[in-house]
Amino acid sequence: MSAWLTILLLVVSNIFMTLAWYGHLKLQQLKVIGNDTPMYVIILISWSIALIEYCFLVPANRYGFHTNGGAFTLPQLKVLQEAITLVIFAVFTIFFFKGESLHWNHLAAFGCLIAAVYFVFMEP
Repeated sequence: MSAWLTILLLVVSNIFMTLAWYGHLKLQQLKVIGNDTPMYVIILISWSIALIEYCFLVPANRYGFHTNGGAFTLPQLKVLQEAITLVIFAVFTIFFFKGESLHWNHLAAFGCLIAAVYFVFMEP
């Protein structure tokens, strides 16, 4: 399995994950759902989106794992997934939550995660 296909699947998965985790907050801002919407409805909506996420995440990990012919070790897959998560989250925050902003400390944290990606891919 191509490393790029694994990365693409992880990106798509993380888009759905971010929508599942934070999309209901945007729907609340847009008044699509109200403050009085029962929590079980919010959870069911999030789980429905998360199911789609898992349809991309599981194949990404399965195909990307080196023992299945993929290009990545387990730690590499995890750190790569976390780095992709932060990039998707940052884009989501900037474009969908106009009142929220990223500051220097957020960028420093992202830099630390990018450093983690570098270190996890280094030969021991």
